[in-house]
Amino acid sequence: MDLWFTESDMKTYGLVFKIKKTLYVGKSKYQTVAVFETVDMGRLLVLDGLVMSCEYDEFAYHEMIAHVPLYTHPSPENVLIIGGGDGGTVREVVKHDIVKSVDLVEIDEEVIKVTKEYLPILGSAFDSPKLNIHIGDGIEYVKDTDKRYDVIIVDGSDPVGPAVGLFSESFYRDCYERLKEDGIMVAQTETPYDVNLRVHVPQIYKNIRKVFPDTRMYIANVACYPSGMWSFAFATKKYDPIKDFQGVRYEKDGFKLKYYNDQIHKACFILPNFVRDFIDG
Repeated sequence: MDLWFTESDMKTYGLVFKIKKTLYVGKSKYQTVAVFETVDMGRLLVLDGLVMSCEYDEFAYHEMIAHVPLYTHPSPENVLIIGGGDGGTVREVVKHDIVKSVDLVEIDEEVIKVTKEYLPILGSAFDSPKLNIHIGDGIEYVKDTDKRYDVIIVDGSDPVGPAVGLFSESFYRDCYERLKEDGIMVAQTETPYDVNLRVHVPQIYKNIRKVFPDTRMYIANVACYPSGMWSFAFATKKYDPIKDFQGVRYEKDGFKLKYYNDQIHKACFILPNFVRDFIDG
């Protein structure tokens, strides 16, 4: 008998994976955490029935959420990551020599533990000397900390359960206050294509733009996420992602990346008409 995993919020069509075996299922304080070995797409990290990362294409999401802001800001020495307990965003951020310190705030310690054990391709940078891990609520962290950051990356899950507050105007306002005067915030903002998740997108951008007037969407192709099109908000106090692209540093770094490059950096901000109308209408 074949075993298939279907995302729990798929109401009218399916995102399904053929499963070779179940590697882990456990209940944390906040959610059900599972890891599956798929037949031909590697390992799959699932939180409360929703796909968080898949070895097959995780590089697309993590490279785009990290390198776009880091190659826009001229000196991103101090970085805050909210969420991101799977470690993929940390892995990409600490590649940059210019980054001196990274604070990761993850509410669910179990996600980090499971990733380290079952998804080492994602959790390979948890031992970086640049990284400080804080187990706690990212919403409370940005309210209470006195630290100021060059870049804040909001790598939360979908706007349900413990992550719902990461899409609120008050949270974005606290992020604004924790950024330096020339800081950048980037946040994952769901998909404008999927019939179930797209309903969240216009309100997310309204909330961000109330705080950051200069907010733009950029997109990436992530095959294992609903619809395959995923979006990110680029919210900036000063720098323009196109005009201020740090091309010299990009060439000097010479990272061997799978998705992100200098042309993608600029092209990802060009949106289909229906997407532009959807968030600007």
